[in-house]
Amino acid sequence: MKKLISTTLVIAMFTTMAFCQTEKKDSTFRRHSVGSSLLVLADFLPDSPSFYQLNYGYMVTKKDAIIVEVITWKYSEPLGTYPNSKELYPGKVRSYGAGLGYQRFLWKNLYTTVEPTFFLQQFYDTDNKKIQKGFQLYLQFILGYRFKFFKKRLFVEPAYAIKYWPVNTNFPASFAGIESGAPKYKCESSLNFGFRF
Repeated sequence: MKKLISTTLVIAMFTTMAFCQTEKKDSTFRRHSVGSSLLVLADFLPDSPSFYQLNYGYMVTKKDAIIVEVITWKYSEPLGTYPNSKELYPGKVRSYGAGLGYQRFLWKNLYTTVEPTFFLQQFYDTDNKKIQKGFQLYLQFILGYRFKFFKKRLFVEPAYAIKYWPVNTNFPASFAGIESGAPKYKCESSLNFGFRF
């Protein structure tokens, strides 16, 4: 009986060890990140878009992340034809937004991100006087790759995005005439960077 119990315990132990998955502790895995877009460098140009963006990311698992973004910029032409519009607004739009996104790493560092951003828009005339406010829902569908440096603390993310704004409310009449007929989507590349901790 003792031999049977001993044999059963040894078989159970080896079976458990064979099928049990031991997770290796990854010393380079960091859950938090803070980053921005290299487009912020455009603020050093003469006709600056006053573009500012800050992202915070939290890795829920090694493949899934939640992203929180705050962003602001100004523009003086329809986004769908920016920066090649034939006609400019009689003033500018200043947008303040916050977004919440989901990022999934598919293979190695190849990822996709889905991110809705909600913007409060302020419309200004040519005398820089506020005319009225509006709302914009700005959706981004992103495919990119993350390059990591310095023990995976720093990263750079070249990406390509389809951007779509199905909701864009309360345009002043003078802006709406220029906006009508412009596409409500845009495909463009981006380059983000950040720090993981």
